[in-house]
Amino acid sequence: MSRPQQALHALGRSRFVDDIPAPSGALHAAVSCSPHPHAGVRGLDTAAALAVEGVVGVLTARDIPGANAIGIVVGDEPLLAEDSVHYAGQPLALVLARNPEQARRGAAAIRLDAEPLPVMADPRRAREEGRLFAPARTFGCGDVEAAWSRCAHVVGGRVACGGQEQLYLETQSSLAIPRDDGSLLIHSSTQNPSGVQAAISRVLGVPMHQVEVDVGRVGGGFGGKESQASAWATLAALGARLSGQAVKLVLRRGEDMRMTGKRHPYQADFRIGLDPEGRILAYEVDFIQNAGAYTDLSLAVLERSLFHANGSYRIPNLRATGWSCRTNLPPFTAMRGFGAPQAAFVIEAAIRRAAGQSGIPAEQIQRLSLLDEDDHFHYGMAAERCQARRCWDQAHQDFGVERWRADVDGYNAAHPLSKKGLALTPICFGISFTHLPLNQGSALVHGYLDGSIGFSTGAVEMGQGVTAKLCRVAAASLGVPLERIRAETTNTTRVANGSASAASVTADLNGKALAKACGALRERLLQVAAEQLSAPVEGLSLKAGRVARAGRPTELSWEALVQSAYERRISLSAQAHYSTPGLEFDTTRQAGHPFAYHVYGTAVTEVRLDCLRGTYRIGPVRILHDAGASLHPEIDRGQVEGAVVQGIGWITSEELIYDAEGRLLTDALATYKIPDGPSSPEIEVRFLSDAAEPAGLLNAKAVGEPPFLYGVGAYTALLDAIGAFRPERDSALDAPLTPERVLMALVG
Repeated sequence: MSRPQQALHALGRSRFVDDIPAPSGALHAAVSCSPHPHAGVRGLDTAAALAVEGVVGVLTARDIPGANAIGIVVGDEPLLAEDSVHYAGQPLALVLARNPEQARRGAAAIRLDAEPLPVMADPRRAREEGRLFAPARTFGCGDVEAAWSRCAHVVGGRVACGGQEQLYLETQSSLAIPRDDGSLLIHSSTQNPSGVQAAISRVLGVPMHQVEVDVGRVGGGFGGKESQASAWATLAALGARLSGQAVKLVLRRGEDMRMTGKRHPYQADFRIGLDPEGRILAYEVDFIQNAGAYTDLSLAVLERSLFHANGSYRIPNLRATGWSCRTNLPPFTAMRGFGAPQAAFVIEAAIRRAAGQSGIPAEQIQRLSLLDEDDHFHYGMAAERCQARRCWDQAHQDFGVERWRADVDGYNAAHPLSKKGLALTPICFGISFTHLPLNQGSALVHGYLDGSIGFSTGAVEMGQGVTAKLCRVAAASLGVPLERIRAETTNTTRVANGSASAASVTADLNGKALAKACGALRERLLQVAAEQLSAPVEGLSLKAGRVARAGRPTELSWEALVQSAYERRISLSAQAHYSTPGLEFDTTRQAGHPFAYHVYGTAVTEVRLDCLRGTYRIGPVRILHDAGASLHPEIDRGQVEGAVVQGIGWITSEELIYDAEGRLLTDALATYKIPDGPSSPEIEVRFLSDAAEPAGLLNAKAVGEPPFLYGVGAYTALLDAIGAFRPERDSALDAPLTPERVLMALVG
């Protein structure tokens, strides 16, 4: 096996796009972007840019040979603006120069003649004016209107949660290299190589087979490189195609933050009804999504919010409606959780509001309403192998929640100006792409004469550890040691038409395709072994680098078997395709079976609040997580811990601030606050035992996105602490709960 990713990172030997040596004569690119959030374009003066030393060319929309459209779902977003601009930071022109500094000086010299137009930044007002990307969409079950009269408590409210910067370590980066046959090799920091390939093909007007996209590794993505890597790769490809030289385009941190999309901010109106004991009988929610200037993935993100509107609860009468609203901000895009965190935030905020007004403890409302086996979601699917209540009960037992709550109450009674809060956060997250055609993967396996194995899949390694998991799949399938296995780069020539590494399905889709390919190769080789050993193939297997008969090793080694197969002219390569079975969804009824399975879990979160200053300390956080039969517990534990910290950042400190004209002000690490080491909580992660998931890869469950939802526990624990200081305080507070916002809640 090639050296593990973690070792390469620790040794500083990992190569990312900007580390790839550019060919001799390569050009560097910079982008001139709009300073206006909304304006009509009268002209673009590039003369001063062309006069800058080292600048060799300026490309505008007029130079695009194909279609000026990069939208991944709807072709409404231009690569380079033409007659109008719709957000501050929208690309206007590409400057090519001998080095990056010259390119940026050239970009700064371009002058835009524009007529400013009215700016829309408020999604509620956009909804009122009909500025929508699609008609409103509603999911539901039961009879919500009839249910209200049966409720002992009915509570309504309004709440909002902010966006979030993906803040990947490697900024958007691309290197485009023209070849002598007119084709292009693209090195891109992307989660979606086939999406980049398709965008370049469309913009350049060339067949897709003329564009090869290769991804060695990505320095973090978190959804920000699912659709939005395409623009930067396509700009580099445009420059390479028209100049005949290699072109490298690497954004600086501030450029990346200003010019790219982030998690969608949501506003929501809700109404929730409880029976006398506290069970949720009815829930109605309107999601008002700020989608930004172009469609991007907003409709798919909103759809997942609708799927996850119920959180981890059985709600017999539910109506969730979503509006995707057009504003003059950079197009918001995918981010870890993809609309589910916003939905989880709203239902948990609604429960706290209901608890505050009814006097029923929030934990009682949660416990009584938890999903159980064979309960049905509001989109018709049954909760099969449901672990929601098991996770809740085991978390209570393992972490001593009753004693913990008593300790918190004792602390609060003894400290008038400092309060603790405690909250439980159950999660439920559906695993599959909700766009059915994306639920497929492919794998190509080569056996070499010395017995080593190389494989290619559509999975992109971006720090989530998918490569290590896939190597384990290949080793287990072929019965050889891990050191025999090597994962190749992700490449559109070796594996075509791949889905993005997203939606927490990357290991499932690509791993199952890889297992099928390895299985085909294994069966082929065992036929050779049966002939060589004069034994029935049914009793043979591959184990620890040898052929085994009835489970006991024989004299035939893996290496000798491979050599024998080659000499018999038996193929040592295999290719396989996998598509998730059983998925279906009828968009006319908004019902079906959209997910392969669900991931469950429960987090217990404590906070300590300084009631004079509004500052707080989060932690400890104790988590009981459903990972199925974890394929790699160390990686999965790291994924849970990282997701929790990222989720806490979204809900507490990470605030996107724009000026009145829609320009991002928090465009640097000095102004955009993510959790650092000292502010990150102590986290304990335990995995649910005896929870094998037959629909998952080797009975494991996906782990990338679901644990992000545990971060909502920081919000609800802070509400608990604020309520301990001011019991009369309305609990519907907007997120992020920055110290400033908390202080206003304490004194306002």
